[in-house]
Amino acid sequence: MAVIHCHALGRGDGAVMSAQTIICGAIRNRERLGFWLGVWSDVPRREVEPHLLGYDDDGELTLGAWQLAGGSGKGWRRFHVAKLTGLSTTGTNFSGAGSRYPNKRTMVRIVCRL
Repeated sequence: MAVIHCHALGRGDGAVMSAQTIICGAIRNRERLGFWLGVWSDVPRREVEPHLLGYDDDGELTLGAWQLAGGSGKGWRRFHVAKLTGLSTTGTNFSGAGSRYPNKRTMVRIVCRL
C-alpha cells in the first residue's frame, strides 16, 4: 500500500504523486479512497466516495467526501488533506453524486469536483 504524508504519495517505483493528483484522479474516475487521519493506529481505516477537492475558508486543501466506513460512521465529511495518511484508491467505483451531494458552496476555491 502506498502512503501519503504531507501531500506526497510514494508509489514504490521512486515516483511521487501529490495528494491532489490522487484525489482528483479518484474523483474523475469515481473511485473510492481509503485513508487514516493523522498517525496510523488501531482505529478503522476510513473509506470515502470523493466528491470535491478545494480550499476552505482557512486556505486548507480540503476533501469533501461521503464517508462509508471508519471514523464517525456514514455521512458527508470534510477532511484536511495535510492530515491524511495511508491515502490510496480502493479499486471500488461508485455511481456518482446522487442525491447526497451538497448543493451549498463548501469551498472558497475548487480544484476538482464531480
